[in-house]
Amino acid sequence: MSIGQHNSDLNHDGHDDHHGHSHGLVDPSIVRSKAGVKAVTLSLAVLLAASLVQFFVFLISDSVALLTDVIHNGGDALTAIPLGIAFLLRSRRGERWAGYCVVAVILASALLALVQVVERFVHPQTPTHLWALLVAGIVGVVGNEIAAVIRWRAGRRHDSPALIADGNHARADGYVSAGIVVSTAFIALGVPIADPIIGLLITALIFHTTWESWGTIRRG
Repeated sequence: MSIGQHNSDLNHDGHDDHHGHSHGLVDPSIVRSKAGVKAVTLSLAVLLAASLVQFFVFLISDSVALLTDVIHNGGDALTAIPLGIAFLLRSRRGERWAGYCVVAVILASALLALVQVVERFVHPQTPTHLWALLVAGIVGVVGNEIAAVIRWRAGRRHDSPALIADGNHARADGYVSAGIVVSTAFIALGVPIADPIIGLLITALIFHTTWESWGTIRRG
């Protein structure tokens, strides 16, 4: 479902004790439900649209913090791949391999982002088009909030703890996107170093969740 901790641990009675969130594997309770798949697919489409808007702004603003957030939100949208495979083929094995591919793509993107962040520290450059950058940060926050609401409503309607957990994760991702707004404010105040610092923090988050996702797939 998105960049983070998406796994499901079962107790001896077969009930869910914990619902997390992780790139790569789709919670079985969601895959079994057409309503669950519809909710997650719709929310991922929202995140993809937000990522595309952010990417366009990155091209004109050259903000490395925004680039890392594009990767962060875009990684969530990529989880539609294992979701679709799991639902259409009912294949846990196919979903697993698709999950590995998703994690590999996100890892490669995170490495690229890290190189860009380091480059920005070595050769400082102040991002431009600050109003567009501010809007991009807001788009990230709003996109994640919409995704959260879609998942919450579906989760409560269909009594799905996994979807509710996904909604909570999407809201947390919105706080990450809010970092772009903070970065923009610091740049406007004459502190451009905030851009690569926030970019580095988001990149570290991507690496952390990628590692968690890898572990989730191996255990799944």
